[in-house]
Amino acid sequence: MVDWDIPRAPTSVLVLLDLAADLAVPEAVCLRGTAFEQARLRMPSAEVTARQELSVITNLLEALGHPADLGVRAGNRYHLTTYGIWGFALISSPTLRNAIDIGLRYLNLTFALSRIRTRDTNDEFQLVLDTPDIPFPLRRYAIERDAAAIRVIRRELFAAPIPIERASFTFPAPPDISLYTATFGVEPEFDAAENVVAMPPEILDLPLPQANQHTAALLQAQCRELLERMHARTGLSGQVRDLLLARASDPPSAEQVARELNMSSRTLRHRLSAEATSFRDLLDEVRQRLAEELLFSGGLTVAETAQRLGYVELSSFSQAFRRWNGVGPREFKARALNRT
Repeated sequence: MVDWDIPRAPTSVLVLLDLAADLAVPEAVCLRGTAFEQARLRMPSAEVTARQELSVITNLLEALGHPADLGVRAGNRYHLTTYGIWGFALISSPTLRNAIDIGLRYLNLTFALSRIRTRDTNDEFQLVLDTPDIPFPLRRYAIERDAAAIRVIRRELFAAPIPIERASFTFPAPPDISLYTATFGVEPEFDAAENVVAMPPEILDLPLPQANQHTAALLQAQCRELLERMHARTGLSGQVRDLLLARASDPPSAEQVARELNMSSRTLRHRLSAEATSFRDLLDEVRQRLAEELLFSGGLTVAETAQRLGYVELSSFSQAFRRWNGVGPREFKARALNRT
């Protein structure tokens, strides 16, 4: 199932904004009503959730009048490299069957909006997509975007054309199905009982050209660790982070946070440890992210940024910033402004 509140990179939103630009829809329209700032989305530390991405999708669909094929257009832009570690884990897998298993096991590391299940029959191997928890006006986009992305992934895994057996969608056929046929390599069935991308079972065990056993094991371990950290962000650590963000200029102590959460300091410490973090780590993380954003905006000096984050001495802030980013705050700000 899609976890709608796990923080993840804004890559998918940026793909959507690039598509919007090609369709002459301004970023400001896509981001209307969201908390996103255009510059912030392009920062290395930026994060969004799937729930927030749905707001951007809604804005774009409404701006364009809900075109039927927008999901397919978007899905064609999701390449294996778009997904980071998850994509490289698939590339290094020994076979397509292994890649599918890994891909679905760590699906929350992707930008999928659909629930994806597998079904193995005598005649075909099926990926069945549905969206039980997405508002109805967004379902077509979500299903067709993920189906098209699956097609792109499979093609890039083999680095060669691989036939699709069948594609079916529960939605009515659009006036022009040429993009669908070009994307899936077959004419899809519309008004079907299920959303299915099916393939010949014999291709599942073909070797992938970039398979590497050692690399695959390493990347799977990284996927597992990354997913564990992301899940932890939605537990107690997420609550602590919210309290720290709310009082960034005068951060509460661990004891104060524990009282606000109706627990002892010792319980807070143990529960955060179980989520592979600590109060100090969370405070550093919040301060690092806010420091980067405040400096990147160009609106505050280094001294003003340090004050906003509760540092009494500028030297303490500068030392902490260098520890986080490898460069001092003034150099970071200069580099950031040069990139804009």
